Amino acid sequence: MQLDDRSLDIIFREAHTHSVWLDKPVGDALLHQVYDLMKWAPTSANCSPARIVFVRSAAAKQRLLPAMAPGNLEKTRSAPVTAIIAHDTEFHEKLPKLFLQADARSWFAGNQALIDTTAFRNGTLQGAYLIIAARSLGLDAGPMSGFDNAKVDQEFFPDSKIKSNFMVNLGYGDHAKLFPRNPRLPFSDAAQIL
Repeated sequence: MQLDDRSLDIIFREAHTHSVWLDKPVGDALLHQVYDLMKWAPTSANCSPARIVFVRSAAAKQRLLPAMAPGNLEKTRSAPVTAIIAHDTEFHEKLPKLFLQADARSWFAGNQALIDTTAFRNGTLQGAYLIIAARSLGLDAGPMSGFDNAKVDQEFFPDSKIKSNFMVNLGYGDHAKLFPRNPRLPFSDAAQIL
């Protein structure tokens, strides 16, 4: 079954990266819905390495803001929620519960390079799924890099095997303050069929 055009507009064609936010809260139930939708999207061997911290309270924002690049400070301060998209470098320890078809844990045990690559790749995918899930549920998103990963990891994941990747501001964007839509590459410049 194919989604209708309106749904595709909401998720992709009319969705913009937001930097200015309305003063409208995002509740716990909606954040749970976002996660509960995005968790079903595929990862290799169902490894599901993403770990997400939804930074919403003023106190948590004060812990996060010192790690932000100057250009991301105000948009992060004013966003109702900032999701830290991170990945667990010990994700393979959960594979006996997540991938029942084989002993997938053994594929990774002792192979740190494979663990790191798989965690980063699939955690990034899950962050993208989070953006799609948020948009599907009526939220706007502002994904960004431009922060000190080491500071974020020290503050939110100390002494941990969890590593930050990127962030996504979430909330209800001020559509009146969007930049004009930037162009995208045409198929002929970015893809080929062999």
